[in-house]
Amino acid sequence: MNDLLQPPPAERVADDVSRALAEDIGDGDRTAALIPPATRLATRVISRETAVLCGGPWFSETFRQLDPGVEVTWQASEGAVVHRNHEVCRVNGPARAILSGERTALNFLQTLSGTATQARRYVDAVAGTGAVILDTRKTLPGLRLAQKYAVRCGGARNHRIGLYDALLVKENHISAAGSISAAVREALRLHPGLQLEVEVETLEQLEEACLAGAQRALLDNFSLKSLRAAVERYRGRIELEASGGIDLVSVRAVAECGVDFISAGAITKNVQATDFSMRFVL
Repeated sequence: MNDLLQPPPAERVADDVSRALAEDIGDGDRTAALIPPATRLATRVISRETAVLCGGPWFSETFRQLDPGVEVTWQASEGAVVHRNHEVCRVNGPARAILSGERTALNFLQTLSGTATQARRYVDAVAGTGAVILDTRKTLPGLRLAQKYAVRCGGARNHRIGLYDALLVKENHISAAGSISAAVREALRLHPGLQLEVEVETLEQLEEACLAGAQRALLDNFSLKSLRAAVERYRGRIELEASGGIDLVSVRAVAECGVDFISAGAITKNVQATDFSMRFVL
């Protein structure tokens, strides 16, 4: 598997799954208990729409935790485009485990495929411009690493994972510190090895961030005219990231201004789940 498509550590995937199973099954699946223990099922999972497939590790882990005797055989790989009525995998084994895990497994697959598909739409929209699409921290609670992985499956790149692995000095930080220069100075003193980015709202603030030593500027809600001016004056001196209200309609125009990066919270927070269904093999 491509290094960029490596899922989170196995223990994190297992933790995601165990929490999801606990909230669904609780102290027992009353309906699955109606099925004789020895009954076995053969099923296949079908995509009902075109999408970027993502979530296989969580899907397979769901059934592993319920019964290691369940066998999941994949017909499509992570990050691949699957089309309507495409068989993505087969699930065979003890009926009780398959019926108990069906919803949880499909929830992971549909949510992460939906995220990957949305990321791919943004990447395709800016193709040829040189702009790199980034995600944000606007993720589903508890599924940060899973959604960040899905973004990579869709061909986009990750912004910082959390508040610990990079610095993004925003408006409230600037106000509390006293100025952009003061905030950047303290950031460089405390964390010289971390990426340092400053959110700016004007070209004057961009100048201050650049002179203070920030590595990247987040151009918050800049007009296209202001974005072009920022690129003309500062590209090569500081990395430029456009953000704020950018959607699939506007992202191409933003990219054509020449910015290095475009971050879009909609990739992870406005997720439309991909439609998958599990059907018995007769």
